[in-house]
Amino acid sequence: MCGLVGFVDLSKKWNGWQFQSMVTKMADTLIHRGPDDGGIWIEAESGLALGFRRLAIVDLSPTGHQPMVSASKRYVLVFNGEIYNFRTLRKELETYTSFSGNSDTEIMLAAFEEWGLEGALKRFVGMFAFALWDSHKKQLHLVRDRLGEKPLYYGVTGSHVFLFASELKAFKAHPTFNARLNYSAIAGYLRYSYVPAPLSIYENVFKIPPGHILTMTPFGSALPKPVPYWSVDHLSSVRQGGVLSEHESLRYFDELLTESIVQEMVADVPLGAFLSGGIDSSLIVAIMQRQSSRPVKTFTIGFKESAYNEAPFAKKIAEYLGTEHTEIYLGPREVLDVVPKLASLYDEPFADSSQIPTFLVSSFARKYVTVCLSGDGGDELFGGYSRYLRANNICTRLKYFPPSVRGFAADALSRESFGKLIEKWRPFLPPNRRRYISEDNAKKFSALLEANNNFLAMYEIWLSKWNGHPPLMKGGFEPLKSLAVERGTFLDSAMRFDLATYLPDDILTKVDRASMGVSLEVRAPFLDHRVVEFAVCLPLRMKFRKGKGKWLPRELLQKYVPKELTERPKMGFSIPIDQWLRGPLYDWAENLLENGRLKNQGIFDPAPIRNKWKEHCAGRNWSEHLWDILIFQAWLDHEEATQNLQHDQEKAQHFCRQ
Repeated sequence: MCGLVGFVDLSKKWNGWQFQSMVTKMADTLIHRGPDDGGIWIEAESGLALGFRRLAIVDLSPTGHQPMVSASKRYVLVFNGEIYNFRTLRKELETYTSFSGNSDTEIMLAAFEEWGLEGALKRFVGMFAFALWDSHKKQLHLVRDRLGEKPLYYGVTGSHVFLFASELKAFKAHPTFNARLNYSAIAGYLRYSYVPAPLSIYENVFKIPPGHILTMTPFGSALPKPVPYWSVDHLSSVRQGGVLSEHESLRYFDELLTESIVQEMVADVPLGAFLSGGIDSSLIVAIMQRQSSRPVKTFTIGFKESAYNEAPFAKKIAEYLGTEHTEIYLGPREVLDVVPKLASLYDEPFADSSQIPTFLVSSFARKYVTVCLSGDGGDELFGGYSRYLRANNICTRLKYFPPSVRGFAADALSRESFGKLIEKWRPFLPPNRRRYISEDNAKKFSALLEANNNFLAMYEIWLSKWNGHPPLMKGGFEPLKSLAVERGTFLDSAMRFDLATYLPDDILTKVDRASMGVSLEVRAPFLDHRVVEFAVCLPLRMKFRKGKGKWLPRELLQKYVPKELTERPKMGFSIPIDQWLRGPLYDWAENLLENGRLKNQGIFDPAPIRNKWKEHCAGRNWSEHLWDILIFQAWLDHEEATQNLQHDQEKAQHFCRQ
């Protein structure tokens, strides 16, 4: 696991020394991703500079140094990630070439020489983001793995410089970069709590979507567009589970997942696993322990608030499996210590509050291991989120409403007078109904009615926050077009949507930045593309039964762990933000949400924010909405402080030159 940077100078105005200075500064911003080694590679006549920071996982020797040049000198590679089947590929490639080291980077270069870029990609099993320079064709290829486990950004500055990097902070180290806010990205952030791909928080900077290749010809003038080489939407429509019996599906899933875990346990450094006690992480750890000759190191995090505490469940699983288990309990103090780091960790607004326990458990695990396996991806593949069935029940029923009725109801629910009426009578409702009936939910239901039975549009509305009327952002708020393709039932469409958007832009972003912020590599066996292709093509009855998702993983887990240890309501990896905002985080929040401050910034309308903050302090739970604004405000503070510091440094350098 590492960090890569680079740029192409389209104007050819810099010399070799300037190339070296700029790319080194960019790479140095990513030392946290690669504290073990670093390197640069420059071809000034082509305007190209590559930089790298290495976290050594496989082949700790200097033969794994990057940037790495292929045996024929045709290709140069900087690569972040792991190719899990590199040993199998090596055996195949040894027929054609010899190797000087044992790294997967060297295997990749040999694969490109033998099979070409796309031929090699079809054979790779792993998580990766890389930049590949083809010196024969004078082309630069930027490639991201199939599911988007590893990040890769790109963009063009006004000075005709093409930049790319693993994290946005590296862009700021280049002298031509201008960090202008992208207001469409802010609008998307308010809807989803993350900036949705392909946007970034900055204008003219984009994320390469999962499973895409961007090919840059340095002498070209137009910004190229990424093209897909893999997508779940292009998988066969034939459901494998429709052919396989339940028993056969269970056996095949066991074989696939075990093979994935065995490959991902290969490392030349200490390895462990995150264990929450839920279905996914318990299944990963159970198979790991079965494959290991010694106790697997497992880590979990707990909270004193019982409603958020999964640690006792994880401990029971660990005791049953015989792992070497370690747990840590956290309180508001630890959270307060992490909050100031979030803006620097994520580089753009990111408001999934589970980012905090993810960072803390990563920091904790890094004291003992360099690699951890996780259960990420299980919910999206096998229907683990409770929202799937809740949304399905409502959205599928709405299609039976005649268009005239939908239009009338949508208009009535969106009216301000109706919202005020709901809020007036809401306190008199039973507590179990009160949380679902509100002015905000009435507006959301109005939008659902207006979606005209478009399942993806309805699901996006279901997930959305801050999408009421009038809009929170000045200048309006337009919905974004989904990257997913509507196909089959509502449940099919919802899970495909999450695989294409929520998984890479939220879950995997959260894990990558939190873990790499402490130089820890996290691997997700569920996201082996062979497991994904199997899961996507399963019939829904293999995922949903008796009002629950994840039927197949549940059945498989019973082979390894007694049912009574794992069957419990899903908790999620969350923290009691709602309580802490009224207590230890109150002063921090009040400062960021101060009315004059919001008004002077001119980005948000202060009124609805202040109203929700007031209601939250009085006992109503608006923590999800408020956390979005708080994280944005904290990020904006960090952004302004960083720009001021950079400006002061430039002034000092100018003074010294004089």
